[in-house]
Amino acid sequence: MNQTGKSIVLIGMMGAGKSSVGRCLQQRTKLTLLDTDDIVAAKFGISIPEIFSKYGEHAFREAETQALRELPPAKQTIIVTGGGIVLREQNINFLKRLGIVVWLHGNKETLFERASRVRIRPLLHRENPREAFAEILQARLPLYAKVAHIRVDTSALTNEEVALAILSKLSKLGRN
Repeated sequence: MNQTGKSIVLIGMMGAGKSSVGRCLQQRTKLTLLDTDDIVAAKFGISIPEIFSKYGEHAFREAETQALRELPPAKQTIIVTGGGIVLREQNINFLKRLGIVVWLHGNKETLFERASRVRIRPLLHRENPREAFAEILQARLPLYAKVAHIRVDTSALTNEEVALAILSKLSKLGRN
């Protein structure tokens, strides 16, 4: 790990708990919490589903890359990313530059069940959302594995337990 940044960067599939775990980490560490989806939504002035609907996924991914590029690597923060942030090679480089990349993962059924609770998932607005989810997950798994320094299975843990597991793993790496 030769990244220059000091941040805790959360990646993973929708339903992994990135936003909720990010808030738990923020409460425990008192670090600033940044969410790339929130940054993109603020830039457009509309929600993520509206961005997908009005401008398409490509425009969203462009804005997502720009948001990532503009995050300061020298400032220690908690960064929550969208599930598809790993789809662009340049994003992988930005993620690694920002700090320790933590992949929140879980079993397919648990992730799908959690992701389905939130009705604002544009990529699941398909005839067969379960099949779409499985395809998206399968395509992204090797990308998450490629960029992650740390992995935490969130399937059977509470958000607080995941946050504690992350902090424990960071401590073992000498990163506080």
